[in-house]
Amino acid sequence: MKKILIIEDDLLISSLVQFRLKKDGYDTVLVKDGNAGIIAIDTETLDLIITDVMIPFKNGIEIIHHARKTKPEVPIIVLSSLGEEEKIVLEAFNLGVSDFIPKPFNPNELAIRVKRILSS
Repeated sequence: MKKILIIEDDLLISSLVQFRLKKDGYDTVLVKDGNAGIIAIDTETLDLIITDVMIPFKNGIEIIHHARKTKPEVPIIVLSSLGEEEKIVLEAFNLGVSDFIPKPFNPNELAIRVKRILSS
């Protein structure tokens, strides 16, 4: 079973993402801040990371930096509100993220993108 780390501080979004991914048969690890995200990256065997950009303690860009140093093979999907998009998206893609999904998003679209990334 593929394991996906979800780093998202918005309870509604994180619950929605986790529910949709579990429905598709994925194992999920859900954390609500960047510090917990770093710990999960260091301690879990992961197949995919989904991270918000604006999260407490360490932001999504710091998460991506850490993941690229410690687990460069693990794909990353970034979730972000539209206001943050341009500069952050460019930085995220420069760091090697696999995909970017602007908020608000359709959970079915997320599921399709996750499946595509994990099957490639």
